[in-house]
Amino acid sequence: MAVPAIELKNITKTFGHIVANHKVSLSVMKGEILALLGENGSGKTTLMNMISGIYYPDSGEILIDGEEAVIASPKDAFDYRIGMIHQHFKLVDIFTAAENIVLGLKEEGPFDLEKVSARVREISEQFGFEIDPKKKIYEMSVSEKQTVEIIKVLYRGADILILDEPTAVLTPQETQKLFAVLRRMKDAGKAIIIITHKLHEVLEISDKVAVLRKGEYIGTLVTAETNETELTEMMVGKKISLNIDRSEPKNRQERLVVKDLDIMNRDGIKVLDDVSFTAYSGEILGIAGIAGSGQRELLEAIAGLQNISEGDIFYHDPRTGKTEDLKDKTPLQIRELGVRLSFVPEDRLGMGLVGNMDIVDNMLLRSYRKGHSVFLQRGEPRSLAERIIKQLEVVTPSAATPVRRLSGGNVQKVLVGREIAAAPTVLMAAYPVRGLDINSSYTIYNLLNAQKESGVAVIFVGEDLDVLIELCDRILVIGSGQVTGIVDARTATKEEIGLLMVKSHKAAAAKETESRGGNHAENR
Repeated sequence: MAVPAIELKNITKTFGHIVANHKVSLSVMKGEILALLGENGSGKTTLMNMISGIYYPDSGEILIDGEEAVIASPKDAFDYRIGMIHQHFKLVDIFTAAENIVLGLKEEGPFDLEKVSARVREISEQFGFEIDPKKKIYEMSVSEKQTVEIIKVLYRGADILILDEPTAVLTPQETQKLFAVLRRMKDAGKAIIIITHKLHEVLEISDKVAVLRKGEYIGTLVTAETNETELTEMMVGKKISLNIDRSEPKNRQERLVVKDLDIMNRDGIKVLDDVSFTAYSGEILGIAGIAGSGQRELLEAIAGLQNISEGDIFYHDPRTGKTEDLKDKTPLQIRELGVRLSFVPEDRLGMGLVGNMDIVDNMLLRSYRKGHSVFLQRGEPRSLAERIIKQLEVVTPSAATPVRRLSGGNVQKVLVGREIAAAPTVLMAAYPVRGLDINSSYTIYNLLNAQKESGVAVIFVGEDLDVLIELCDRILVIGSGQVTGIVDARTATKEEIGLLMVKSHKAAAAKETESRGGNHAENR
């Protein structure tokens, strides 16, 4: 009988009174891809952190090739040929790929980078990577950086690989390339564990699926013998609908008009170049693009958080009927105009919430300027906090719990709930479901749909093209800071949007000249 490459037996891990994992048992064979599924707070990351040496289990056993292993540090994990590729890359920007790959390794005398580069090329040829060992990290795309991280663990001899949300920031084309690489690794006898929330990818790439719920192991299924509905029920413990009920836009009115917008960064480089579009009330306008293409800067400019080099942002106030120019106004001035822009930023703790403050105090951040004295009224924010906790099923001991003690997914729920509760006329949501499990994600999608149906202009920046196509009415695609197209979400394909995401300026200009780009969709 074949021995698993790695086997977990009755693994338990607690943090104070919180049980992160309780008697979890699962295994992965050589030449197998296992997908690990579970809601936020189900213990997936904690479990993987024990395999990779970041945490040590309170009880239970980890077996490598049938032998008990003691993994007390990441170095121990490497010694057992275990490598983890984290969602947030751990690379030095000014170093080359080759330099990052050998960083931290010990060798007698100076490193021979030519030999390192030759070994990197050898690994690349074996598994189908495309990478230049001498290229600097800051010159690389997101998928190239991910490639460096994967080669880094392969260079160290990893036979067991753990990938945390590996497709979160990849285009469909890059995802397919990654899957082709993973299949080659599998054929070479590697054992691979993938943490992901994208069920269609689970069904496409994995051989087996292990499900955790509230820290406990629910079961492992053969991927070919299951489906999205069954996996969701195992994760959540009840039946939920996986359909986004998209309604037709009604009473569309121009709410926000962006014209010829240019934004420069601190180094004088254009991050947005001649961006123009219109957001309408009663619709969801999606924004798609590779990470770092200017989506964040665009929303920050509308919210008054970015200086604009050129162009205009006009807001049509539905209450007064007036058109206001938002250019060069501060966020406070924009709010005083009655422009209620709710912004769920990419960096939720860096910009959206204060980690050391509790949930109630984070509600107060939205309205403290309305206080008439140094004594703030806490009743309303407390009731709002309780309502958000209940409606979005935030896992927290109480509304008085500091936000930093919540899991990433629950932090996101607090932020999204607070912004929607501000009753905006324009709701900008940047990656509002990043890190959320499928049940919580669909709750957010339904909330955004409810905002749309109440006449709000919703601008949704997302990473999952399947969701953008299913949720939005139109999708604006940004490539390298430029609008490369505006498409009808009801008829667009993932492949079409993916190609627009990587389109060059020349190609975009040629397309615009030929068929007026996305203007036909814009003017429908």
